[in-house]
Amino acid sequence: MALKDKAAKIDLSHIGLSSGSRGQGSKTAIGMHADALFRDEKVSAENVELRQKLAEFDGATATRHLDPTKIRPSKWANRNELSYAEKEFAELKKEIETAGGNIQPIKVRPSKLTPGEFELVFGHRRHRACLELGINVLAVIEDLDDRELFCQMDRENRARASLSPWEAGITYAKALDDGLFPSARKLSEAAAIDLSQLGKALALARLPADVIAAFPSPLDLQYRWAALLTPVIQKDPDLILARAKELCTSQVKLSSAQVLTKLLEGGGTVPPPPPKKVLIKGKDGQTGELKLDPAKKSAVISLANIDPKRFVEIEKAIKALLT
Repeated sequence: MALKDKAAKIDLSHIGLSSGSRGQGSKTAIGMHADALFRDEKVSAENVELRQKLAEFDGATATRHLDPTKIRPSKWANRNELSYAEKEFAELKKEIETAGGNIQPIKVRPSKLTPGEFELVFGHRRHRACLELGINVLAVIEDLDDRELFCQMDRENRARASLSPWEAGITYAKALDDGLFPSARKLSEAAAIDLSQLGKALALARLPADVIAAFPSPLDLQYRWAALLTPVIQKDPDLILARAKELCTSQVKLSSAQVLTKLLEGGGTVPPPPPKKVLIKGKDGQTGELKLDPAKKSAVISLANIDPKRFVEIEKAIKALLT
């Protein structure tokens, strides 16, 4: 058969047609161009719709469910163990249990020491509740430096369940002692803390351990108490510490406000410190004994083997102490 005859038998009618349009007639070049324009417009419309949906999530942070046993408290963790025994924590734990998890996520950063583990930024109570319930905790993961961690933790706590004044003071004192901030003023500026309030919190944190132990709970301490306790401790530390130790061992249970009164005023129930003896030895064989009695407000000095020529010096020295 001639090539001409073979070519005549080839069916070209399906070329340029989609599978759904075969048998419906041939497509012209203009028709195919129109189809292409329609497809392009459809794809463009879909892209616009997707971009609009993505814009709804702009600025949002992804969350993950983490094993709470893989999360460690921060070195600046500012919740005292006593706070987990309070009614508020029990209510929070029950709420999380009922909801099947924490609705409001905590924040963590990747551990700098152990790969695969995390360090708490904020949400210590929510993390503790999930840990005790044995359920995963919803968390945001963000890589923060130490200062960012501290500031975010402090602001979150002040915005939610505020720390007690003593807990806040301990946190701020540790940040300063660790060199996280060069001064209280810099800490105040970085964490947006009132400088006066910061000073009161630090004063509470610097109170002697025996004084803190005299209270039923350090969580009861108030900011204004720092201004009351600090000057009396500075004036007569032995007396205040003696009162604090007596209160610690007392069988009578007092409220924190009553403890404060006893520390400041004594109230006649706490005996003053016992007389104190101080022995002195001179380089040439001289000896001396000082008897200091806070109850009697007296000081008795006994000196032996003193060169009489030095009596005038001793007299002047004692007079100088009393003037």
